[in-house]
Amino acid sequence: MKIISQIKHPIAYEMELFEKKFRLSMSSKVALLNRITYYVVNRKGKQMRPMFVFLVAKMVSDGEINDRTYRGASVIELIHTATLVHDDVVDDSNRRRGFFSINALWKNKIAVLVGDYLLSKGLLLSIDNNDFDLLKIISVAVREMSEGELLQIEKARKLDITEEVYYEIIRQKTATLIAACCSLGAAAVKPDSEHVERMRKFGEVIGMAFQIKDDLFDYGNQKIGKPTGIDIKEQKMTLPLIYALNNASEKDRRWVINSVKNHNKDKKRVNQVIQFVKDAGGLDYAVKKMKAFQQEAFEIIEHYPASPYKESLELMMNYVIDRKK
Repeated sequence: MKIISQIKHPIAYEMELFEKKFRLSMSSKVALLNRITYYVVNRKGKQMRPMFVFLVAKMVSDGEINDRTYRGASVIELIHTATLVHDDVVDDSNRRRGFFSINALWKNKIAVLVGDYLLSKGLLLSIDNNDFDLLKIISVAVREMSEGELLQIEKARKLDITEEVYYEIIRQKTATLIAACCSLGAAAVKPDSEHVERMRKFGEVIGMAFQIKDDLFDYGNQKIGKPTGIDIKEQKMTLPLIYALNNASEKDRRWVINSVKNHNKDKKRVNQVIQFVKDAGGLDYAVKKMKAFQQEAFEIIEHYPASPYKESLELMMNYVIDRKK
């Protein structure tokens, strides 16, 4: 976590103030809701999304931010939290970041309603302050996240994902939200400027690198030491696997697809698939692609003058592909 506090350092004051404003933006007259949202706020993760908003806003405006920046960060966090609450219901998941999920503690019905409440709070925060440009950015992201999830489900049935389709899925599922954070950070301080689209693209390529790194964890990492194979068990086609299949003989290809489709609960078979992907160079290929996206992100911001905020964003880009979990 040392690297996270380093990244956060130039915006430590803003992040503290943001947390206070964020708590207020969640309040309700319903005691049950307040109890649940209090629980949600207290198990926050690394807070990378609001960090992107503040760092980008400060980098493009020479350190100047405004109330819109705080509202933008709050809207992103409210809507992101809503999607996580709904995701846990969809995935029937009982844990989130080591804590019990909302649906595990209060059941699905309440979890869905809480997700809806957080979503509406986010929308109203923008509407009440006439931040329609910020609202559009986040609404596009929510639409794309839903489309990405559904595209992945559709493709998992046939296991016919090409590399292009894979990029489209991760662009929508993961990269679009980080892209929204960055373009929102720019739009909050420099509306209708060229920074808004440039920062959207910046966030998108970081998001692509971030997701490929996540895919690689399925094949083991230094900390865990052993592969998890969770993506294979869930029939998710990730970049290492797609590359290995594209370069396999017809016989091997049929065996892998049959393994993923019909034997994904068989530990031994899953481990054989993991070994096959490693032997075929799938991990090396994915690492190469991840680094290419990271490099693209560096190139997008290289023209901005040196500042503590730019430095933190560069640290963040390294963290995305060097993290251990």
